[in-house]
Order: sequence, then C-alpha cells, then structure tokens
Amino acid sequence: MIYQKTHIKPNPNLKRGFNDDAGSYLSSSSSNSLVLRQLVSPKKKMPKVKTNRIKYPEGWELIEPTLREFEAKMREAEVDTHDGKRKCEALWPIFKLSHQRSRYVYDLYYRREEISKELYEFCLDQNYADRNLIAKWKKSGYERLCCLRCIQPRDHNYGTTCVCRVPKHLREEKVVECVHCGCQGCASGD
Repeated sequence: MIYQKTHIKPNPNLKRGFNDDAGSYLSSSSSNSLVLRQLVSPKKKMPKVKTNRIKYPEGWELIEPTLREFEAKMREAEVDTHDGKRKCEALWPIFKLSHQRSRYVYDLYYRREEISKELYEFCLDQNYADRNLIAKWKKSGYERLCCLRCIQPRDHNYGTTCVCRVPKHLREEKVVECVHCGCQGCASGD
C-alpha cells in the first residue's frame, strides 16, 4: 500500500480514529495534526496460483534424456571455476553447450525429421534451443554459425564480423580462436 505523509504540529486535544468509509487512518483534526492517508487504489483480484504443470507434446519422452543431460552439463559449466582463464574464456563452455543443444533440436527437426513441428515449437518456446540461431542456420552462408555474437558488427573492430567467420584458406594465421565463444572456424566454405 502507498502512504502519503504530511508533518504538521499535532494537536493533543483531538482524537484520532479509523475512517471506515475511506479505508484509511485519518486524524479528526483539520489542519494541525499528523495526517497519514492511504491512497485509494482499485480493488485487486487475488493472483492466480502458478502451477508447474506443463503439457508435454507427443515424442517428448524420446528427447527428454538428452536435453536433461545438456541441462546438467550447463549447470556444471556455470558453476565451474574459471581460475587461470581469461575473462572471456569463462563463458566459452556455456556458448559451446548452448550451440550443441540448439544444433541437436535443429537436426532432429530439419535433418532427420524425427520430431513433430509441435514438439519443435515446444522446445523453442521452453528455451531448449536458441530460436534466433536456428533462424540463421536456415539461411545460406550461415549453416555452421557458432553464435550470434560472431556476426554482429557492433561487437567487433572496424564494424566487421568475427575472425572465425573467415574461411580457413583466406586466413593469414592458421590457428584462430574467437574471443566471444572460442570457435576456431564456422565459415560455411570450410
């Protein structure tokens, strides 16, 4: 509840009372007392009870163990110590697992055609796979894209893309690691 306080010299001769009509604590004095007034808000309904009852689509039991395994590895990677690593290297295992999980769902639906559209959409809605990364994989030239940060020009010098997007035969250095995700090359021509 929101209260509005006004400090005025209190009048000890006046009684204070509860005003049932307004539903707030009011002083019976006019202007010489402390007035604590509740701002009247519309009546609120009780919030709905949130339940964790998700209706899983048909075929979920086939892919659930693999997705749970990815989830356990992700938790492990988040908790893992990053002593002795550079600041950017600490996130590389998380990016790698996110990529693998998204690629697993993508391959099941588009390549092997083992899951239904309903199950595929369910996985995307429940964040088991990265919807934006999969959208890029469907476009030509981005079939092997490692992460979305590698193609965002604002994250790189000179407004270009990441060095891992350069085909291997055009690189000056043969061994290259992406600063963002640790990728060693995700150009489609490799």
